[in-house]
Amino acid sequence: MSQTRLRVSARPPYAPDALATARPAGNGAHRTTALVRAMRPRQWTKNLLVLAAPTAAGSIDQPRVVGHSVEAFFIFVAASASTYLLNDVVDRRKDRLHPAKKSRPVASGELPVSLALWATVLLATVALSFAALLFGAALVVVVTAYLVVSVSYSLALKRVPLVELACVAAGFALRAVAGGAVAHVPISPWFLVVASFGSLLIVAGKRSVEQSVMKDQGGLHRPTLAAYPAAFLRSVRMLAISVTVTTYCLWAFERAGRLGPVERAEDIVWFELSIIPFVLAVLVVELAIELNRGGEPEELALRDHGLQVLGLAWLALLICGIYA
Repeated sequence: MSQTRLRVSARPPYAPDALATARPAGNGAHRTTALVRAMRPRQWTKNLLVLAAPTAAGSIDQPRVVGHSVEAFFIFVAASASTYLLNDVVDRRKDRLHPAKKSRPVASGELPVSLALWATVLLATVALSFAALLFGAALVVVVTAYLVVSVSYSLALKRVPLVELACVAAGFALRAVAGGAVAHVPISPWFLVVASFGSLLIVAGKRSVEQSVMKDQGGLHRPTLAAYPAAFLRSVRMLAISVTVTTYCLWAFERAGRLGPVERAEDIVWFELSIIPFVLAVLVVELAIELNRGGEPEELALRDHGLQVLGLAWLALLICGIYA
């Protein structure tokens, strides 16, 4: 009964595509610009997660690994851009209710739905083709899993509470797994847990901010927002923070323990110290979420100078521990 009410209330209060002609599609150059915008270039920073596994394994200084990681980055740029376009097509009516998303090219009518769908298929094909050509089955499996999860999310799973959180978090984690696959480095179980629960923190934070911004219209924009009490999302964030920080500490001590007896006494301090900026960065993200500034994590990463300083400090300590 509650699910029926939720689906009925989630139906937008206007005719389908009534706003599609709000803006003219424009000429070819305008459509190209709109297409690039719809591919969300600012969110391509998420694909830098492919560098995480080879960096943590101490292999990122090898030219071959760097080259493979760059190639994997662009493969995931194409794959993620295809899913963004599909998601915008599916959500175009609901996006018009959001104060920021209503200006997205598909929702505003700048980018025709047909062109967005053609670009979706083309970009997904390019991503899979280059994954097969450059890296074979290993990366094809990861990219395919990413596309399947993302498409399933856009078409159906985004309306299922909790499952939709797991789908978005999986997209982040799969990028990190791809980095290990192309660099041929073993991935620590602790690394996977950190990536997974760190991603869950980001996703739960996005939902918390959406609830705060959309208020009573949250269920119209995203049906699952009506299913999440604010206290529940806060509990999810606290759980994600606890697991992320704990497992990062376990990874840091495990990584330091792999050093030889002579090296260990001097170099373990770098891994231990890296815990400090890591934890502070997590707290900065949580504070931003509480202040309704964590709805777009890529914007937070690009604009929050404190977070950037902590990220650089964490990276410097990690590099010192690996290479010093």
